Amino acid sequence: MATSRALEGRVALITGGSSGIGLATAETFARAGATVALTGRRAEPLAEAAARVEALGGRALALPGDVRDEAHAAEAVAAVVATFGGLDILVNNAGVIGAGPLEDTSLEEWQRLIDIDLTGPFLFARAAIPHLKGRTGAAIVNVSSVAGTRPYPGIAPYCVAKAGLDRLTECLALELAPHGVRVNAINPGVVKTNLHKATNTVPDYDAFLARSEETHPLGFYGAPQDAADLILFLASGQSRWITGGLIPLDGGRALTSLR
Repeated sequence: MATSRALEGRVALITGGSSGIGLATAETFARAGATVALTGRRAEPLAEAAARVEALGGRALALPGDVRDEAHAAEAVAAVVATFGGLDILVNNAGVIGAGPLEDTSLEEWQRLIDIDLTGPFLFARAAIPHLKGRTGAAIVNVSSVAGTRPYPGIAPYCVAKAGLDRLTECLALELAPHGVRVNAINPGVVKTNLHKATNTVPDYDAFLARSEETHPLGFYGAPQDAADLILFLASGQSRWITGGLIPLDGGRALTSLR
């Protein structure tokens, strides 16, 4: 994995940075020497996350807003460039799950998941690309899901959105390779976070986690730091020859039969 100061002098923008994988990534980037900008819908937790980054010795910028908002994406990227003089790394982490049979899924719920999980990364990538092109070692890391690589019943909109994010990752990798910008995605299995619990509609979350220990061949579900460590590697120069990758982070979940 990446060395301790692998992002020294780099500027990163992380969506969904106030908790879970986003916060763990922000703190990991700060320890690696990066300046970190964070977006999120909740201003107070976002400010607290920025303070945690600064407590680690990093510079931080909190940019409250909704990833579905085209203007917010453009303004957030512009603020990062204006404040820190450029942008080297974009981590598209913001996302939601949602669940239920497709026949009971409203158009509003379908659109909400597509907008947050797929359109949001598109908007931020589109805004960031002109600035990333001019930076040595620039990278985009998208936080997808094992649900992007295989189907699951009851979460069709989420599966479709994450599958779209995987293909967006591959398309952008080809488009941006001539400009030296690498684009990769991580595909986590179950990662326990407060947001995962809040947006998961299973009736008994603790029972779901217990079952996840069985459905992941390594015998345990993931933690935010597992994802943050892989994101750090993909954002650093140690992965300089990796682009277009859909990297499994699922304890072997994608290799199992559907259950």
